[in-house]
Amino acid sequence: MLKKVLVANRGEIAVRVIRALREAGIGSVAVYSDADRGALAVRMADEAAYLGASPSSESYLRIDKIIDAANRHGAQGIHPGYGFLSENAEFAEACANAGIVFIGPSASAIRKMGSKTSARQVAMAVGAPVVPGTEQAIRNLDDARETARTLGYPVLLKAAAGGGGKGRRRVDREADRAAAIRDASSEALRAFRSDEVYLEKLIIEPRHIEIQVLGDHHGHMIHLGERECSIQRRHQKVIEECPSPLITAYPELREKMGEAALKIARAAGYANAGTMEFLVDRDRNFYFLEMNTRLQVEHPVTELVTELDLVQWQLRIAAGEPLTIQQNDVMWRGASIECRLYAED
Repeated sequence: MLKKVLVANRGEIAVRVIRALREAGIGSVAVYSDADRGALAVRMADEAAYLGASPSSESYLRIDKIIDAANRHGAQGIHPGYGFLSENAEFAEACANAGIVFIGPSASAIRKMGSKTSARQVAMAVGAPVVPGTEQAIRNLDDARETARTLGYPVLLKAAAGGGGKGRRRVDREADRAAAIRDASSEALRAFRSDEVYLEKLIIEPRHIEIQVLGDHHGHMIHLGERECSIQRRHQKVIEECPSPLITAYPELREKMGEAALKIARAAGYANAGTMEFLVDRDRNFYFLEMNTRLQVEHPVTELVTELDLVQWQLRIAAGEPLTIQQNDVMWRGASIECRLYAED
């Protein structure tokens, strides 16, 4: 087991990881910017390392400063939390090059699954259903016009490199297509440093259901069932629940979606915790949407129902331990709901 871990994040998730480290008897190192000097995570941790000024570009997004802090404090591992650098392949690679364990998937798995277009290709290669759309990023307006006509309006433009509703535009008619591509590409570039966008057929009134997967470095992988996050505002999740009301009504979907999720994860060479996101249409057909190569904000919803601690398993897997849980061991008891609160102008 790792003896000391640096938590490369702030706020709620930093507190969550530090608590798990304490329970496991592992030393913790918090990082902080000027804005977070007195933060709860900093007070809870065994040690703390100053990163820099308050803007994240000068602190929590500085790979060099985080690696230096881990080396100075003798941390053998780094937990990235969610957000910031958690899905950054360069960060995972930098950790490996520095001899530090990245508590998450490998850089190669992040690259395969972090791009939505690349992830779609992995899913299609194993026969998993995907939303009809382009396999590559849109190269020019002519390509987009022909693809949109083939798919049939309405279509959805999406950023290839990110999520959270950024770089996303619904297009209901051809006259709106060029402006939508321009706006989506511009927003994607600002948010994800990549202006690549791709097209998908818009699924009307979809259910948004995600499957939690967990895999070790010994080829053993399981899924921990679903979370439903269909209630959203501005493409941001508001309510998360487990079990899904839809899956409760049609339990065979859990097995089918879980099997598809595991096929995709294995094909990507994935290890550690990750989440496969799916859309389910009105006829209960499901389609792979994307993968989050990190711990989800809503991971406690799954923990409460399965009684499995995902952060503890992340630590154990990163340390090289095999999964001791078989798929048949996973049980879902009771129900759990998470509500997110947003500050909004």
